[in-house]
Amino acid sequence: MKNNNMVLPSLKDARMRRNLNIEFVKYKLEDKYSNVGKGKTYYIYTYGCQGNEADSEIMAGILEGVGYTKAKDPLESDLVLLNTCAVRENAEQRIWGVLGQLKGRKREHPEMLIGICGCMPQEEKATNKIINSYEFVDIIFGTHNRHNLPKLIYEAYETNKKVVEVISNEGMILEGAPKVRESTYKAWVTIMYGCDEFCTYCIVPYTRGKERSRKKEEIINEVKELVSKGYKEITLLGQNVNAYGKDLDDGSYTFGDLLYDLDKTGIERIGYTSPHPRDMDLKAMEAHRDCKSVLKHVHFPVQSGNDRVLKIMNRKYTREEYLAKIRKLHELVPDISITTDIIVGFPGETYEEFKDTVTLCDEAGFEGAFTFIYSPREGTPAARMEDPISLEEKHKWFDELVEHTNQGYLNGHMKFIGKVVSVLVDGESKSGDGMMCGYSEHYKLTHFKSDDKSLVGKIVKVKIKEAKTWFMIGDLVNE
Repeated sequence: MKNNNMVLPSLKDARMRRNLNIEFVKYKLEDKYSNVGKGKTYYIYTYGCQGNEADSEIMAGILEGVGYTKAKDPLESDLVLLNTCAVRENAEQRIWGVLGQLKGRKREHPEMLIGICGCMPQEEKATNKIINSYEFVDIIFGTHNRHNLPKLIYEAYETNKKVVEVISNEGMILEGAPKVRESTYKAWVTIMYGCDEFCTYCIVPYTRGKERSRKKEEIINEVKELVSKGYKEITLLGQNVNAYGKDLDDGSYTFGDLLYDLDKTGIERIGYTSPHPRDMDLKAMEAHRDCKSVLKHVHFPVQSGNDRVLKIMNRKYTREEYLAKIRKLHELVPDISITTDIIVGFPGETYEEFKDTVTLCDEAGFEGAFTFIYSPREGTPAARMEDPISLEEKHKWFDELVEHTNQGYLNGHMKFIGKVVSVLVDGESKSGDGMMCGYSEHYKLTHFKSDDKSLVGKIVKVKIKEAKTWFMIGDLVNE
């Protein structure tokens, strides 16, 4: 049931871009909340993109700062948070399933708190469904106010009522919040939030707010601190990562400038996700050639290879403009690995237009692709478009495309046979058999024979001897 203290999402407000000055907020914990989790445990489910993973690390830091400790089992936890994704419908379906599992535990232990946060609550329909159909959920908050988590928990305990605080504004920048990082050698570093592209299929501009960049000094200092702690690799995050800096000062300091500056910090490897093709400029591309730490890999979402479909997607580039940037990247770094995202069966797309995407894959030489059948998101323009092609037919197109993209994976691995690559070791291979694995500087999953657990978190040399569709196999090179 709704109460007067609820702050509910508004799609109308989320659409607005009023060019207000972005507020830079320093995290500060009020004394009254400092022990709200003392003696209690927490568990965070994280769904969706790397940005959500980074947000969960911040929420874990905030929770441990007020006394919580991490639980191994969510069903034995005092507080469970579901950090949600809203990009595709199946992501939401998974949330409803987990809530069903938690319902029984909540019935047995009513003092347990259950919270829903992240992108889903920013959607009016989703929040209303949670409020009306999942009365056992205690806390609902969105993407703009995770710093208020101690206050929300305190209010839930004190009032014994559902606490809802979903702010639908253009957003702010939170600095200084504690983090509990999942890795001791690889780190997410968010450099900007939000998106102003408004692709017609995408809900992100409504759930994440306007594009807003962190100050370069904050980012550089964060990376320097990571270097001092022994981190080897960072991944720069943003919904439109290479739009970085457009909203700061006069816009002259760009994503490319940031890459060059971060290369000087001593971090050994820099990756990033995800860039928008329209905003990929020459300086950012040149950083892959000039900066020793920048990975020789770009994940470069294209979505479609047909100009008419790209236009109704509001992607703001043509097939040829996209391919020109692919050619430039290969000119600057001949062995660069390029992967992509593709949507199959966009509303109104014909089979002939889909075939343009297949031929683009061949022409671009993608070495991997995340392929998705179009999923309508309520509130986006595409959800109102006519969509005459059956789901069964779209699955046929999807299978045809996957044949091409899988060959791209294999081709990308075969070119390294006989060559030595640098691998940041993540741990034992899932297959066991005395194998370790990690990712190369071209972001290729690489397996090699070793049972030396001390290699985890280190960069080693591996000579590739075999190429599979999904990974490479090699021998450790003793230096």
